[in-house]
Amino acid sequence: MAHAVQYTQTGGPEVLSLFEIPAPAPGAGQIAIRVEAAGVNPRDVKERSGARATEPITAPRGIGHDGAGIVSAVGDGVDGFRVGDPVAFRGMLGSYATEVVVAASNAFVRPAGVSAAQAAALGIPAGTAYQVLRSLGVREDETLLIHGGSGSVGQAAIQFAVLAGARVIATTSDGRAGRVRDLGAEPVRYGDGLVGRVLEVAPDGVDAVLDCAGADGVFEASLELVHDAQRFATIVLGAEAVERGLRAFSGGSPHPLTPQQEAWRSEAVPVALALLASGFFDVELGEAFPLDRAADAHRAVEAGARGKVVLAP
Repeated sequence: MAHAVQYTQTGGPEVLSLFEIPAPAPGAGQIAIRVEAAGVNPRDVKERSGARATEPITAPRGIGHDGAGIVSAVGDGVDGFRVGDPVAFRGMLGSYATEVVVAASNAFVRPAGVSAAQAAALGIPAGTAYQVLRSLGVREDETLLIHGGSGSVGQAAIQFAVLAGARVIATTSDGRAGRVRDLGAEPVRYGDGLVGRVLEVAPDGVDAVLDCAGADGVFEASLELVHDAQRFATIVLGAEAVERGLRAFSGGSPHPLTPQQEAWRSEAVPVALALLASGFFDVELGEAFPLDRAADAHRAVEAGARGKVVLAP
């Protein structure tokens, strides 16, 4: 038997419970993975609370989309994986578990030196950051403004943009400015007067903006600063952005990601794994909780925990 965190109704963290389930077996094109770490994302919190629309719950529902572990079985027609391989995975529902089955196309061999917790932290944050930067066409010698630079997506976006040769300005709190600076961005305090503070360091404005924060006034401030409104994108205020004719990727946007955007999100994981293994990418890890404390992990995320919160089954 295996164990999985599931819920039967939306609500507070207390709706999460640990269930005993049959150990899953892989079908054609799938692999089974013994989970060593599962990433806890804001998306998980929104789905559990009902803040993010999902299908009606008619049976216990798993939760979590990213993780890492060891291949325990390989289905028919799968190449490139063997039992015992360390892997990262993304793009599935139910990663808060001791055993999962995923499509082989959503799993990636984990290089030596990359921990399970690091690998589990990549799927949604690195995938989102990589896809949005590709969609915005951020290039060498351009200036990118990131709202919310100290969060998991913001940190990944800083690193991808810096590696591409862009100059990065990132909004953050005073207490998190050091982390943002260490990743290669120029920290700017968020809040009232933001436009003036950005113009002090970038008098000509910026070439592109990624909003990871959704703070009040983010649209107005960004449109004052960016040269082309179509090079602004939000990942948190999707519905409002679309109403204004601005770009949004998930985050409540009524427009689904395109196949190309989905492909970029998947491509980001092996890219980030290789960069991690070679020392050119960093993941800030937060607290690790056991599987039976998934509710506490959600409370930590809701409270603004520093670093990536993970579950360690």
